[in-house]
Amino acid sequence: MSRFLPRNRSYWLAKLCEANYERLVALVPDLDQIRPVLKASVHGKPTLHIRLLERSPYTLTLELTHAFDRAMEELREPAVRIRVYLDARSVEVLSDHCRPEVRDALRDEATPQRVLDYKWSLNYFLARWLDYCVDSRYRLSAGPADLYPWMDSSAPA
Repeated sequence: MSRFLPRNRSYWLAKLCEANYERLVALVPDLDQIRPVLKASVHGKPTLHIRLLERSPYTLTLELTHAFDRAMEELREPAVRIRVYLDARSVEVLSDHCRPEVRDALRDEATPQRVLDYKWSLNYFLARWLDYCVDSRYRLSAGPADLYPWMDSSAPA
C-alpha cells in the first residue's frame, strides 16, 4: 500500500479520526444505538461484520471485518478494532489483523514520532477501507431489531 505522510501528522491524525467517524456514520447512521452484532452484504462482495466489544456512556469499542468464504472455512480480515468517541465524534484504530496495539508493537521503542507514525498508518488504512465500504454501498442499521422488523440479519442489506 502506498504511504501518505503529511508533515504535521498530529494535526492531520486528529482530522483523519474525525473524518473516519463521519465515514463510519455513513455505514451505520444510528451508531449510538448499535446492537451487539451487525452484518451487511453487497452482491459480489464479502459480508461486512461489525461486532460491539464494549460500550460505555461516551465510547464504543467495535470490531469491523469482512468474511471471505474459502473452501470449507471462513476467513475474517482485516479484523480492525476501533474505539468510537461518541462525544468527540472521532474514531481511533486500536489494532488490525496483522498489526497489534501501539504499546505491543513498539514496546521499548515508543518514541513520540514512532507512536504517531504507527497510529497514522492504522488510521489511514481505516479511512481507505471505510471509503471502500461506503462506495460499495454497504449499509447497516444499528438500532434494536424490533424497530426494523423488515430487516433480517442474514439477508443482504
